[in-house]
Amino acid sequence: MGFSYPRKDGKGRTRYIALYRDIRGDQRSAGTYGSEKQANKAWQAAEVKVAEGRAGDPRRGRQTFERYVRETWLPNHVMELRTRENYTLYLERVIIPEFGPMRMREITSTHVREWVTKFQKGNLELPQRQKGQRAKISNSATVIEYCMVILSAIFTTALVDQIIWVHPCKGVKTPAVPKKVRRIITPEQFDDLYAALPDNDMRLLVETDIESGLRYGELTELRVKDLDRTTRLLTVSRVVVELTKQFQIDGNRFVVKEYPKDEEERQLRLSVQIVKKIDAHINENSLKAEDLLFAIRNPEALQEPSLRLAPNPEELGLTEPNEEGRQYRHGTKTAYISAKCKCDHCRAAFSIYRAERRAAGKDSPRQRRTVTTDGHIPRSWFRQNVWVPARSAAGLDSTVQVKGLRSAHASWLLAGGADIQIVKERLGHGSILTTQKYLGSLPEADDAAVDAFSRIRRRSA
Repeated sequence: MGFSYPRKDGKGRTRYIALYRDIRGDQRSAGTYGSEKQANKAWQAAEVKVAEGRAGDPRRGRQTFERYVRETWLPNHVMELRTRENYTLYLERVIIPEFGPMRMREITSTHVREWVTKFQKGNLELPQRQKGQRAKISNSATVIEYCMVILSAIFTTALVDQIIWVHPCKGVKTPAVPKKVRRIITPEQFDDLYAALPDNDMRLLVETDIESGLRYGELTELRVKDLDRTTRLLTVSRVVVELTKQFQIDGNRFVVKEYPKDEEERQLRLSVQIVKKIDAHINENSLKAEDLLFAIRNPEALQEPSLRLAPNPEELGLTEPNEEGRQYRHGTKTAYISAKCKCDHCRAAFSIYRAERRAAGKDSPRQRRTVTTDGHIPRSWFRQNVWVPARSAAGLDSTVQVKGLRSAHASWLLAGGADIQIVKERLGHGSILTTQKYLGSLPEADDAAVDAFSRIRRRSA
């Protein structure tokens, strides 16, 4: 139990030190005060906080959800860097605004169900977006399920720590997440995409991805030493993680983890033709053992402004009528502003207009955006400057994503008769059930079933 201890200060006045014992039994000071009453209040308040940190003490449940998450759970919960980034985003925007002021022991399943219902209907009052946060939080079933995973993890830890005695998420259902048809890029589509890529380095990166099935973070962290060009064995032992500015470590945008996602190194053999291309790439760029195979080797060159062809409004016709029924010529800043037309021609016209004003020192011209990199290829830069233009040029829709190359690798192997266990090991799947999802995922995989049905259907003919 705490107590107040009187002492004389340098001027002979009596002061009172508030003393208490922490959770380990060590004597601590809660401050020095001018009256015994103030000192007593101080050590009593300190003992309450100690009690909240003592296992089995029911007073621990009095702390608010926000305090528990910010001071106890989030700082000490072990998770991957990108997972922490995603968890923090949804905690700040969706979960803490709802449950933050509530005491841990007062949160029940009813509160969680009401939160799920409001989330699903889009009635959550989200705080104003901070810099670096996502502009819009979707109320899709997938996002609700993900947020429920975060909330359940918090209450599970609180239950183990004896802060609460009932798990509020138990028995609470979330909206069903529909399983969509897995769309796999075909060899013909890949050939069109490959031909549309801007240069040989990007073609080699994309071809290596589809021939190895590596995750993007594994692919962009490959170094010369990881490939034995004699045996054609590629060793996957690291992955690079790209972090937003808020979560960067020592100001580093890219952090290399010394283990892949499955926390186990793996080896896979590459084809003769791709190894020859990689070998030529290494020799052409005079790469050393520690150098990245695929990298942005001259970031300054990426800062050069892209050339824009000024649109000719006389050749582009008129926009759709706006709310006032007025139409404007495409390729003009008026069409962009008044008709809210966002076609390529109107966007280009408005970009040229803004660039001219900034060049003249107007509109508080900002510094040109730069690509911050230590050599690793940023995911967003690759998607915007390489993947999306090539995909559009190849006539493919937005369902063809970079991560789809890994799916295509698995699907093509299985369709070609590869052993499913070998495919599982090549991709580093933790369970063979994950690999089984790629069986029969190519568009023509069901042709055999249709042909078999047709033979029986027409047997009497």
